[in-house]
Amino acid sequence: MIKLTPRRRRRIFRVAGYVVFLLVILAVVAAADWGSLSEAFFRLDIARSMFPDAITIALRNTIIYTLLAFVFGLTLGLILALMRLSTILPYRWFATAYIELFRGLPALLVLFMVGYGVPLAFPDREIPGGVYGSVTIGLGLTAAAYMAETIRAGIQAVPKGQLEAARTLGMSHPRAMVSIVLPQAFRIVIPPLTNEIILLTKDTSLVYVLGVTATTIELTKFAGDTLNTRVNPTPLVVAGLLYLVITLPLSQVVRALERRAGRER
Repeated sequence: MIKLTPRRRRRIFRVAGYVVFLLVILAVVAAADWGSLSEAFFRLDIARSMFPDAITIALRNTIIYTLLAFVFGLTLGLILALMRLSTILPYRWFATAYIELFRGLPALLVLFMVGYGVPLAFPDREIPGGVYGSVTIGLGLTAAAYMAETIRAGIQAVPKGQLEAARTLGMSHPRAMVSIVLPQAFRIVIPPLTNEIILLTKDTSLVYVLGVTATTIELTKFAGDTLNTRVNPTPLVVAGLLYLVITLPLSQVVRALERRAGRER
């Protein structure tokens, strides 16, 4: 009986794993009814009819909603993170309550409350920007709760000696935070914040509750309307691919940032 070295045994197990994985994929591919799948999900004529509006309107609006909500959420998240670390108790209580509340509420419910609750509460005022403003506030309020905790963790990861050294040099506490602590904290939290952009991109699929129009429509609603018209799910596949056009490059950015952070450590 041949005695295998641990290294050769690991190599055999690894090769066997690749073979099993490949066999499973081939079995699934061979068993699928590609004719029915192609007719149901991959109708090129329907896919072609979605362009250029899928790009110039739906994808564009999806990106705009994502960026506006991210900027709003990041700004509010930073304020909440600083309040959470404040020595003033009411600030800490407010920030903690906000974070727990909005992390517990579904984004769909927050959007609905912003879109329909705010106009009822303030009948003589309108949210600036119409649907764009409502989406910014609705998605941004929820994202801020998550980003606040991310930023707080980043600030706390900066060694306290950095702040103490800055104070020793005569800097005020706010200036030391802005010049010394926050730049280092944001360098630490860039990967999780990039993940938040990916989550916000997918959350824009909830914007339909605000009653979007032909000019403010986003990808999921656009695909849903086309599906209803053509009675075929191909538009959902097209919308999924367009979401991937946004999220896959961002995922690569996150991995690159994480690799760089790992090397710096």
